[in-house]
Amino acid sequence: MLQDVLNGLMERYQQRVPDVEAVIKAMISEGIISKADDIENDHIAFRTMGVPQLGVQSLEKIFLHYGYTKREKFYFAGKKLDAWWYAPPAPQYPRIFISELRVSELSENAQQIIQSYTNEVVSDPVNNLDLDDAKAVDKFLHSALWRTPTLADFKALAAESEYAAWVIYNRYYLNHFTVSVHNLPAGYNTIAEFNNFLEKHGFILNDAGGKIKTSPDGNLLQSSTVAKMIDATFANGEVFPIAGSYVEFAERKVLPAFQHLQSDEIKREHRREGFETGNADKIFESTYSTQTKKSS
Repeated sequence: MLQDVLNGLMERYQQRVPDVEAVIKAMISEGIISKADDIENDHIAFRTMGVPQLGVQSLEKIFLHYGYTKREKFYFAGKKLDAWWYAPPAPQYPRIFISELRVSELSENAQQIIQSYTNEVVSDPVNNLDLDDAKAVDKFLHSALWRTPTLADFKALAAESEYAAWVIYNRYYLNHFTVSVHNLPAGYNTIAEFNNFLEKHGFILNDAGGKIKTSPDGNLLQSSTVAKMIDATFANGEVFPIAGSYVEFAERKVLPAFQHLQSDEIKREHRREGFETGNADKIFESTYSTQTKKSS
């Protein structure tokens, strides 16, 4: 069931995010991989609204049901976000990162705009889902939770929180998936090398905080493409370009206690686990106008 749900998420994500197929094609043409399934997906991420009937407490029920374990919490003060990551039930599955907007910390006007949409969801929709029905779960994760927003409301939210604007239009749409760079062949298995490969092929990288985001311990390095602009159709048929989703890349270094292992002995548990607030804070900006203007 979990694999079916993940497959559904990835299928629609690939249809809507041109960089996914483009990155995969470039990797195949360079001989890094022979097929898409050779890529290990480090993690996938969702964005949510922090309102009583939705948010993390609702969405996480799906993945907890499939055996995920809730781990550390992160707080992003400037962006008014909370987030948690979830460890998978087996190493072949991606980690999950779910963030939510602290709606109550926005201006009164922004709160009213958000609630005019989210109040259409009168109770937690996951409580009514048959979580043992993968097709139903897949459909839910790609269904509109509230009416299509107006362009005016989108712009008003974007002026205060680009995260809020992204979610009001995209709902639970998959925000990104992540290539595990450290499991690629030599010459491409560090973020620095892989970034060079990406830029050689014309991909634009998020440079907020530098193109390589590095954890204080130096063991988690991340980068990402800048989200491409997509033509979004708002209420009343108005069309306006907004940021879509993007692709992330992660390098998890082998922990000091396992440096003695041979490369063919190294498993996921021997590498740096979890996430890092500073890294994630800048990765969020892959959909922000300061970055997306570079791809338009």
